[in-house]
Amino acid sequence: MSDFRYRPKGKYIYDADWQGIYILTEHWKNDLEFYRDDLRFLQHLIDKYFIWMTQKENLDEVRDIETDLIEIDRKCYQLLKKTNKHLTNLADLIDDPFKYDSHKFRTEHEELEDSIADFVKSFRSNRKKVFAITEHVMDSEKLNRLLKA
Repeated sequence: MSDFRYRPKGKYIYDADWQGIYILTEHWKNDLEFYRDDLRFLQHLIDKYFIWMTQKENLDEVRDIETDLIEIDRKCYQLLKKTNKHLTNLADLIDDPFKYDSHKFRTEHEELEDSIADFVKSFRSNRKKVFAITEHVMDSEKLNRLLKA
């Protein structure tokens, strides 16, 4: 379980009102959409600048990062899908408290939050790797000279 959370530790999830949980979940959805767009940017960065690479070690490192980005993108898609379903379940619960088990919902909410927190940590780590390898490749491949020629 991750130590990065949007909620305070304790029984917050069992004390929070439905509107507060809905707003928080909408915030998660917006964050995930931002991460999805950022992943597209990172993939574009790799696609655009790494075609100039000639050194095998750089190609291998970039291939590994691309594989990681594909996995992160898949996780982001799954989390967005779960978050949208979660919002639907919450809206149903707000409209009709007997339509969905509130205790089950709160447990699912907590699990979703932990999954998002783990995703964010993984995303940030991979983003740092992309920028580090970009800097390394540009220095080692002398891309500046190639691009100016």
